[in-house]
Amino acid sequence: METLHNDLLVKGNVVLPDRIVYDATIAISNGKISAIYEKNSELPEKEIVDATGSYILPGAIDAHVHCFSSLEEGFTNAGLSAAAGGVTTIIEMPYDATGMVCNEKMFLEKVERLEKESIVDTALLATIQKENGLDEITKLAEAGACGFKVSMFNTDSFRFPRIDEGQLLDAFSVIAQTGCPVGVHAENDDIVRRYIHKYEHQGKEDPRTHAYSRPKVAESVAALTAMELAFYTGVKLHLYHSTFQRVFDLVDFYRSQGVQVTAETCTHYLTLSEDDMLELGARGKINPPLRSKDDIEDLWNLLAQGRIDMVTSDHAPWTLDRKANEDIFKNASGAPGVETLLPIMYSEGVATGKITIFDLVRILSENPAYTFGLDHCKGRIEVGMDADFVILDPNRSYTLDETTLHSTAQWSPYHNRKMEGKITHTYVRGQQVYREEGQLLGTPGTGRFVKSMHKVTKG
Repeated sequence: METLHNDLLVKGNVVLPDRIVYDATIAISNGKISAIYEKNSELPEKEIVDATGSYILPGAIDAHVHCFSSLEEGFTNAGLSAAAGGVTTIIEMPYDATGMVCNEKMFLEKVERLEKESIVDTALLATIQKENGLDEITKLAEAGACGFKVSMFNTDSFRFPRIDEGQLLDAFSVIAQTGCPVGVHAENDDIVRRYIHKYEHQGKEDPRTHAYSRPKVAESVAALTAMELAFYTGVKLHLYHSTFQRVFDLVDFYRSQGVQVTAETCTHYLTLSEDDMLELGARGKINPPLRSKDDIEDLWNLLAQGRIDMVTSDHAPWTLDRKANEDIFKNASGAPGVETLLPIMYSEGVATGKITIFDLVRILSENPAYTFGLDHCKGRIEVGMDADFVILDPNRSYTLDETTLHSTAQWSPYHNRKMEGKITHTYVRGQQVYREEGQLLGTPGTGRFVKSMHKVTKG
């Protein structure tokens, strides 16, 4: 048998999609997983990492990251945060402070920028212009966009506008021909506008009025509309940041009707309720808003049942000056989270027994890769795949300290939370981009653009 030359060997408890191989060794060569040895043997190597007793997980894929809504962040700072949090691939949103990424020229400029600045591998979403935005869709798909993002709520008329249902119908029809998914921010603009007007006079008295101004029905009505449009166009639909069970019940129904639809929730909806806003204030202001404690319990049950496709961070790294107004309605919406995605899901989910470690890799690695056309190289530990993996010590506990995180936001809604399990190493294509010991971090340019490979499927 020919002896393989391995650049790196990593030994530990390897988490595969269906089983854990204890005391296995992963061999990495030229950035790929070249072999998985289930028994100890004499292996030639340049370097060996002994992580005996720790889990070796596939790198997390955070499918909902905003690197440029706050220009201070960018690819580099978000990438440092990702690496330290075990996220080896981020999927970047197209809503930059400088404008929407809605044409081929802007998209290719962003690709060039990420390959100079990113720490981790990055896939890019594109969006469409409010008017006459259909012509660029095919070009963007051919340039490697992993999907399209649109909003049914007018967050910002310049960079994050509402796309009306008539244009969505036309856009979904064109996007369906590319094989790309289209993801929707599902909140009904008319309901939210009316209810903000209803509650805005209380904005200085109770931060929870932000949650009251965006009722559940605003989300479910928008999700229902998007799925009905997907039913008639055949497009692959993804629902971003879904916050309560009824949305997932509707997803199940539309799947039974043949609609290709996936849906995500976020770490904050699994860990924080609207009542936490009494302490968090504007740090807990997120769109859609935090819901009730009962909704949190429902979401964990749905995760355990396999009815939530993925969990994301919706990383929105606003600095605290954007969260300082005494009127809750005059603060920016969103929270940093890419660095805490995997740690929170392990600590709050796996360590407590709410979900299994196989659920964890499915919702953070396998499903995001498959949904966004990255599964040809990302999402699982398997020979031939990119050597993206994380070493997590399940026997370590610590208190999360926001001052140690790497985002320019310099705060976290999870500050002072007791955490179980500690990430000690992160590798992207076999290159170490994070090591807890000595706080080794990757360098800009390590990350690469991941071009998606979608297939057009007929319903």
